[in-house]
Amino acid sequence: MQAGTLISLAAYFVLMLGIGLYAWKKSTDTSEGYLLGGRQLSPAVAALSAGASDMSGWLLLGLPGALYAAGLVEAWIGIGLFVGALANWIVVAPRLRRQTEELGNALTIPEFLSNRFPDKGTALRVLSAIVVVVFFTVYTAAGLAGGGKLFETSFAGLFGDTGMSDYMTGIWLTAVVVLAYTMIGGFLAVSLTDFVQGCIMVVALVVMPLVVIFGPGGSAGESLTRVQPGFLDIGYGLTFIAWLSAVTWGLGYFGQPHIIVRFMAVRSVADVATARNIGMGWMFVCLIGALGVGLAGRAYAARNGIAVDDPETIFIVLANMLFHPLVTGFLLAALLAAIMSTISSQLLVSSSSLTEDFYRLFMRRSASEREIVNVGRASVVLVALAAIVIASDPESKVLGLVANAWAGFGAAFGPLVLLSLTWQRMTGAGAVAGLVTGAAVTLVWVQLGWNGAFLGGPGVYEIIPGFLASLVAIVGISLATAPTARTATA
Repeated sequence: MQAGTLISLAAYFVLMLGIGLYAWKKSTDTSEGYLLGGRQLSPAVAALSAGASDMSGWLLLGLPGALYAAGLVEAWIGIGLFVGALANWIVVAPRLRRQTEELGNALTIPEFLSNRFPDKGTALRVLSAIVVVVFFTVYTAAGLAGGGKLFETSFAGLFGDTGMSDYMTGIWLTAVVVLAYTMIGGFLAVSLTDFVQGCIMVVALVVMPLVVIFGPGGSAGESLTRVQPGFLDIGYGLTFIAWLSAVTWGLGYFGQPHIIVRFMAVRSVADVATARNIGMGWMFVCLIGALGVGLAGRAYAARNGIAVDDPETIFIVLANMLFHPLVTGFLLAALLAAIMSTISSQLLVSSSSLTEDFYRLFMRRSASEREIVNVGRASVVLVALAAIVIASDPESKVLGLVANAWAGFGAAFGPLVLLSLTWQRMTGAGAVAGLVTGAAVTLVWVQLGWNGAFLGGPGVYEIIPGFLASLVAIVGISLATAPTARTATA
């Protein structure tokens, strides 16, 4: 049974590596080519690349798992994300594409902020690069944990002769393949693989719920309301704080470097609207599919007496039970696609910060383009190794790790990016204050456990205090300091 599944997965791995080789021949000779694909992404590739790098294993593991465990009330996270993504495409995408080119052809978000606020340029590049590397290492660990769970659930015992657990073997296999095509082909490879992975993901998320509901032993005639009280009530047991913590996930979009860098790479500002329409359509279908997997999967398990120990593995469990091994391999490839598309994007953005905002800035200002590309490849490996160490705990919760990293970026960069693109009165001092405040408040909030329980009540998602504190710091300090010169249009 596992042979057919392994064949499909092997074909998927070969396809990803082939795309990496193709991209290597196209645009890895210069830092702009390696880190930004020469700013030549078509609308479709930019849209699905942004979407696939955004959703990660959370879409097929974390969200279905939350719905499986608690019911439709968990859909508020998806609703908040959809609204946030739409606002990101409308407000940030066209402005960032234009202004990064106008302000010194910036290749990274830290470099753009440095060019936007030259009086605090070095501080902004260093601080923002530190935030990028730290939070992306945690974020990458979440993706690798998803890869470990996939192999642990689907291929128990198959890799026993390696001397490692199935979980750690899955982590290493996932990491090695992602490292290979990311190091070889750079941003173009990551974007093209994202496009293919996005197509695989949407097909899987359409097929899986339909088979679960209408296939043999399916739950089409099963009343989901009998699974548990309020299972299909989107407001069941929902407090205002819990609702706010769910929908404010959408605020994180404005500050996710691995997503908004796609806006910088799209072919032209005129292509942004087309990319937005493609991307939002893809996201809508995927979110509906993920809801279907979680809800229908719970009904299917209840009807057929199936015990699912870890709700986050419901997609994997259903793929193994309901489909021919070759199709199962395709579905598991969809999960790997979600995981790997995000990991590769995060590794590349971390690499770009280490090379452009540390190495070139402080160590080798005169470094050649080839040297920068090679340093970038080495940086990809370093970040990946750190993430493997973090992900090595088998108890890692994908949704929890993603939630922390998402909030960190959203609070640190969200208000900073939004106001730097839209408010001319913003100053460099305000930018530094907002970046530091947003990151610090988020970290402190998590360390104090207030995201789990706050003042005797339910926890408050850390992005809320972090985002608000950053916003107040930027506006307050900017109004109290002299305006910063600006040479780009709003």
